[in-house]
Amino acid sequence: MRAVTRQEVLALYRRIFRIASSWQSASGQVEETAQEKEYIKNEARRLFRKNRNVTDPQLIKQCIEECEARIEIGLHYNIPYPRPIHLPPMGLAHKQGRTLRHQERLRKVSKPIYLKSHDEIS
Repeated sequence: MRAVTRQEVLALYRRIFRIASSWQSASGQVEETAQEKEYIKNEARRLFRKNRNVTDPQLIKQCIEECEARIEIGLHYNIPYPRPIHLPPMGLAHKQGRTLRHQERLRKVSKPIYLKSHDEIS
């Protein structure tokens, strides 16, 4: 990993922990705030540890973009959890064939960047 990329990743990590330390839940309840702070820290640790051996520059860039997107969405909506996407069910497709494969491909492509890592754990 290049030194610039390493510095960028470490800056993101520090930024997440600074956000977690000053995080206030939307409800303002002390228990909920503590729970959300802990979630932010644990999620950051888990994802950064999982991706620490990534060496492909494209994949590193994608992970950085996902991290930045999750930070901005979390700050904007004041929700630390990934926002789910709501796609219509594949009820119109046949159980097999090209239409089903095409719809599955479209669903995969339409997934927002901030849900790429969340998809692996759920």
